[in-house]
Amino acid sequence: MFEHGLFGNVLSKYYESDSIINSSDSALNTIKPGEFFLCVGAALLIGFLISLIYIVTHRKEGYSQSYVLTMIMLPTIVSLILLLINTTAGALSLAGAFTLVRFRSVAGDPKDIAYIFFAMAAGVACGIGYIGFAIVFFVILGIVMFILSETDFGGCKKRHMTLKIAIPENLDYQGVFEPVLARYTTFHKLRRVKTTNFGTLFELIYSVDVLDNIDQKKFVDELRALNGNMTINLVFFKYDDKIYEN
Repeated sequence: MFEHGLFGNVLSKYYESDSIINSSDSALNTIKPGEFFLCVGAALLIGFLISLIYIVTHRKEGYSQSYVLTMIMLPTIVSLILLLINTTAGALSLAGAFTLVRFRSVAGDPKDIAYIFFAMAAGVACGIGYIGFAIVFFVILGIVMFILSETDFGGCKKRHMTLKIAIPENLDYQGVFEPVLARYTTFHKLRRVKTTNFGTLFELIYSVDVLDNIDQKKFVDELRALNGNMTINLVFFKYDDKIYEN
């Protein structure tokens, strides 16, 4: 299977030269079914394993089934297209073009975009014959992503939240909510002020670190007494301004 070792190119015998530059104008013989199924099958298997890593690392916050299926198909599609390119240089050029593709359905999390590139990179490696590299690449990055997910690396503190307070346009909000925030938080900062409802309302957006074991209902009730019983949102920082699908 790996005539040139684990990190060898299983398609190297079809090239006149090992040099990418020298092989740019060389024609390839017809790839045998064995090599074809090996490359495409490896891409399909690695895509399936990448989807499993994605499922495991997103089991708490949830995920879209269509996104999982995309990561299974993408390496296989990329590897097949690259197998049809007659030169290594042409394959790498097309791989570079793939990086410019913008998905119509924008991912809701930057990490989801990184998983797309994870799957594409594995497909490129399989498509140009470097199956050993694709396997090692998946194992290393898959283990790293699993460990980072389990340890919640880079996660914000659970008591760090975002507070959104709607107020009427005629209310002078300077210093109005600070006494309440000082009693219920260890830190608070006004991040943004914006108008809503065609300018008839203002929305104040605070970053807050709430005290442990506070009565959140009492906290919100005291704020409602100051903003005229209008809308108040208190959400974890990690869910702020994000939209999630079921």
